[in-house]
Amino acid sequence: MSQELSKDPVFDGIGYEPSLYSRSMFVPLKTNYDFTVYPEANKDKNKKILVVCTEEKYLTMANGKKFSTGNHPVETFVPILHFEAAGFEAEIYTPTGKEVQLEMWAMPTEDDAVKGIIDKYKTQLTHPKSLHSFVANKMMSDHEYAAVFIPGGHGALIGLPANEDLKQVIDWVLKEDKFMLAICHGPAALLSGALHESPDKYPLKGYKMKSFPDAIDKQLPSIGYVPGDLPWYYGEKIKALGVEILNNDISGACYTDRKLLTGDSPLAANAFGKMCAEALLK
Repeated sequence: MSQELSKDPVFDGIGYEPSLYSRSMFVPLKTNYDFTVYPEANKDKNKKILVVCTEEKYLTMANGKKFSTGNHPVETFVPILHFEAAGFEAEIYTPTGKEVQLEMWAMPTEDDAVKGIIDKYKTQLTHPKSLHSFVANKMMSDHEYAAVFIPGGHGALIGLPANEDLKQVIDWVLKEDKFMLAICHGPAALLSGALHESPDKYPLKGYKMKSFPDAIDKQLPSIGYVPGDLPWYYGEKIKALGVEILNNDISGACYTDRKLLTGDSPLAANAFGKMCAEALLK
């Protein structure tokens, strides 16, 4: 490379997107989605996956600068490709039904499978269902949800960890013995389960997971992925509630603990999607 790529975050007019240097490290043009076929795919079209996305775009950092974020498209849609291949369509929710925010700078621009599935869900992304209305309706819907999926992206840190409705959904998932699926920073949203509870009563206390580690989040400002230190670190908070994060790096690793299925980063999106699809079909 004749000229080193800039490590300066890219200003979008309001906040900052990752630097060109960090994108060269973490944003490939294509994913490793492998088009797995599931011979015993679900035939019950009433069973779906409830996907909780963020409607917030900007995360205010410790220095006051804003990071342009949302849900990571690879972490959101590579798993959904596997869900669909296994016979489970997704239904997308945001806290109030506002439009889903995606980290468009992380789009794998040469991946036709990902671009195709995003196009399929375009209407749902623009007009998702309201998690607040779902909870107000006592989790009743036209469909049976086999699992709740929380995609990653730093957008999962905005609002969801303190969302009262998401707490009710987590309690419902555990009570109804459904699957909880979360990748990368998605587990930050699981902090909502601790609302109004003493730490020793946290419903996921004693669980283990693999997710995006605080140690790497603390390194991201040095390469311009984010425009400063995060305002807080979800790993510290969830560990204090009795959850063990098993990894301190990102390698594409996944983990299953009972019906909590997790993956560590975009590198895990394909393996995580397969792991979830296979668990749902058992």
